[in-house]
Amino acid sequence: MTQPPAVRAYRPADRPALEDICIRTAHNGGDSRPHYEDPAVFPAAFASPYVVLEPELAFVLDDGRGQAVGYIVGTADTPRFAAEFRDKWLPTVAHRHPAPQGPPSTPDETVAALLHDPERMIVPEVTGYPAHLHIDLLPEWQGQGYGRALMQTFLQALHTSGVPAVHLVMSRANTRARAFYDRMGFHEIDVPEPGSAAFLGRATKDS
Repeated sequence: MTQPPAVRAYRPADRPALEDICIRTAHNGGDSRPHYEDPAVFPAAFASPYVVLEPELAFVLDDGRGQAVGYIVGTADTPRFAAEFRDKWLPTVAHRHPAPQGPPSTPDETVAALLHDPERMIVPEVTGYPAHLHIDLLPEWQGQGYGRALMQTFLQALHTSGVPAVHLVMSRANTRARAFYDRMGFHEIDVPEPGSAAFLGRATKDS
């Protein structure tokens, strides 16, 4: 029987759906498939390692029929996660998405370079925001309050675990996502030379 859509804990069977959602939302909020030779590089870098290394902080939006149509993933401790990404995750995917030889020359190589550089997550200016997150919803599920429900579930899990603050990194081109984060109480963190990215943070407890 169909149930109302609801946020629930991630289950291993959700991983194909989670990877598909990531691919379909990775290009500034839109579908990455027309722009990349192998868009699976996106979940390899920004979704799958979280459900493997820290599944207790992974939640999905269930459409009511058991299908994940959105997700939020992250870590409570970014430096620890970066180390585990290097030691435990990267060896499992490096063969499919090899590091570019020299400066990246294609869109795929640009993301692969990020995949092979987990230490990029460790930014001194966000030390006071030790957790970080990634959130994605399929377009037809956006704008209905489900993103807020996912975010609130994740923030509560962090707060309950004693994590004081969280950050995220986003493309400045994704203006719709920025409006959502602003509504969720995130503020910009001043990071030198962030390029096209914006660093946003907030306390895990609602003020």
